[in-house]
Amino acid sequence: MRPSNVHLQSATQALTAGGVIAYPTEAVWGLGCDPWNDKAVAKILKLKQRPMHKGLILVASKWSQFEPLLDELSASQLEQLKSSWPGPTTWLMPDPKEWVPQWIKGQYQSVAIRVSSHPTVLALCDEFNGLVVSTSANLAGCEPARTQLQVTQTFENDIDYVVTGDLGQSKQPSQVKDLVSGQVIRPA
Repeated sequence: MRPSNVHLQSATQALTAGGVIAYPTEAVWGLGCDPWNDKAVAKILKLKQRPMHKGLILVASKWSQFEPLLDELSASQLEQLKSSWPGPTTWLMPDPKEWVPQWIKGQYQSVAIRVSSHPTVLALCDEFNGLVVSTSANLAGCEPARTQLQVTQTFENDIDYVVTGDLGQSKQPSQVKDLVSGQVIRPA
């Protein structure tokens, strides 16, 4: 179910102001922020106690939100993306133009992107008009939150906005695959 316009506008205002939001995804609750705001990304990493070198996933509602990453992909790579999206597959993609900031990629030269099928994530990216950081709502090494209550208990007053809603039907966080090698990094 799509969140109300009030929720979307409040979440977008928080993102634009450099805040951190929580929102439901296909399988678990996520934390998000504006990926181009280094202070917002640093806040998420601090909240999760996650080292920057591990990198973060970016979520989109449509291809146009990450078009600069598509220019140098082969037809077969584009077909792999097309056949898996929208959905719970995250692809590690080359970033030859270094379009995505290093604080998102961590120690890697590639960037992790997913076009979501979850109505809340789709509406959020559309309302924000761009990519949003998507990392599980949990402390590093702990199980991801599967309820809004778990999110608020873990992060108390450190989140700027919570977009209410239901999780999707997936039982596991998104599968992660490398677009160049085809290697499965995290199984479904």
